[in-house]
Amino acid sequence: MAQGHRGSIEKFNQQRERQRWIALVVLCAGFLMIILDQTIVNVALPSIQTDLQFSPSGLAWVVNAYLIAFGGLLLLVGRLGDLIGRRRIFLLGLGVFTSASLVCGLAESQTVLVAARFVQGIGGAMTAAVILGMIVTMFPQASEQTKAISVYSFVAAAGGAVGLLAGGVLTQALSWHWIFFVNLPIGAVTAFYARRLLPNDPGLGLEHGADIPGAVLLVSALMLSVYTIVEAGHYSWGSAHTLGLGAVALALLGAFVWRQASAQNPLISLRVFRSRTVTGANLIQVLMVAGIFGMFFLGALYMQRVLRYDAIEVGLAFLPVALGIAAMSLGFAARLINRFGGRATLLPGLVLLAAGLGLFSRAPVHAHYVSDLLPSMVLLGIGAGLAFPALMTLAMSTATREDSGLVSGLVNTTQQVGGALGLAVLATLSATQSSSARADGRSVADSLISGYHLAFTIGSGLVIAAIVLTAVLLRPEERTAANSEALPADYGREPEYVQQAA
Repeated sequence: MAQGHRGSIEKFNQQRERQRWIALVVLCAGFLMIILDQTIVNVALPSIQTDLQFSPSGLAWVVNAYLIAFGGLLLLVGRLGDLIGRRRIFLLGLGVFTSASLVCGLAESQTVLVAARFVQGIGGAMTAAVILGMIVTMFPQASEQTKAISVYSFVAAAGGAVGLLAGGVLTQALSWHWIFFVNLPIGAVTAFYARRLLPNDPGLGLEHGADIPGAVLLVSALMLSVYTIVEAGHYSWGSAHTLGLGAVALALLGAFVWRQASAQNPLISLRVFRSRTVTGANLIQVLMVAGIFGMFFLGALYMQRVLRYDAIEVGLAFLPVALGIAAMSLGFAARLINRFGGRATLLPGLVLLAAGLGLFSRAPVHAHYVSDLLPSMVLLGIGAGLAFPALMTLAMSTATREDSGLVSGLVNTTQQVGGALGLAVLATLSATQSSSARADGRSVADSLISGYHLAFTIGSGLVIAAIVLTAVLLRPEERTAANSEALPADYGREPEYVQQAA
């Protein structure tokens, strides 16, 4: 009888373990939908412009409307997940994002598409902000948590490259409408399994942080910041428009910090930012993502405008990046992090990224893919596959059950701000350099490539700055394995479905 009882316990434990990892797949499926949508739209922009007769400045709002809502709400909805339940926020976000995707796909006017993209950004923020927080609560053991974060990092990093290929295939084979319709089955299936597999955490309660004035200040500051960044390329960085709105955004952010320091029940506890590791990891991520995101966008333009690749060929060209990320982040990076620590894994990853961007800055007008582009793609894939899991692990290293949603939202916010800032800066400098070269009498191709070379060089410099910050801010002795020692006793409590099964 005792053996039978032990056998039942082992069987139950195996089932519980399998359900946890299936739940991780569900979370990553939701996140993949968000990541794919961010890059898949870029490939379809020319078709959208022709079909709906967007002006060049109006077309930018197909992207900007999403970015403003997404980047502006991440911190707030991440904290709301801590207060009212991360599963509830995740499911609500899936519903909003999927419904807005349907409206985007059916849109026949500029106004409807831009408005639906804004709502899509709201749903995307709600879904993405709580995922890392749910992962660290579902996998409290340091070794398991590192593996789970590596899977998440693979989706985050490789999804962008896959989105370029998927966008090209869907746009050329069907129409731009299908880049939005494809979200419907993914969202429906993800929501179905999320209701059954994700732990139903009740949250701390709104009384622990229902600071309405603070919420208004935070959302206003972040949305205005993202708007200022994405519009800087249109107005220029030194314009009164950019400087004035930037000053207002900083003032709002300062007012929010003052409010949180003085409020009885602050929306966000400022103690989260006292961790040198968490703060350093987020600063490093801003620099790293700024360099990489600019490379993806401008690299795609280089292939289309200079090398004359079509949309599918651009996606295939970036495929080695996704494969490199998969090879590193799905297992290998986790083992390195567990053995040597996040900092020791992050540094070589950043070095490879800087080298890859440096090689890309030397690509000629008549480039051969195998000799001129492939080595850079391989270095970028391996570097990102090492750097992203290490950064995510470091950024979440001190998160507790009570604030994991906030820390998760912070990680996603710095990623979005870094991407928007890097793209705006690099695209502006690249365009300025190309215009100057064209004015000097150089050919169109030579002028374009001079601008792209400058952007890739600056992107490499941003990653080098991230290497310096890693060496200065992150201490070698701060190993992620210590994460489990700092967690509260009930941090890894069983999910509700396991308690019911017991």
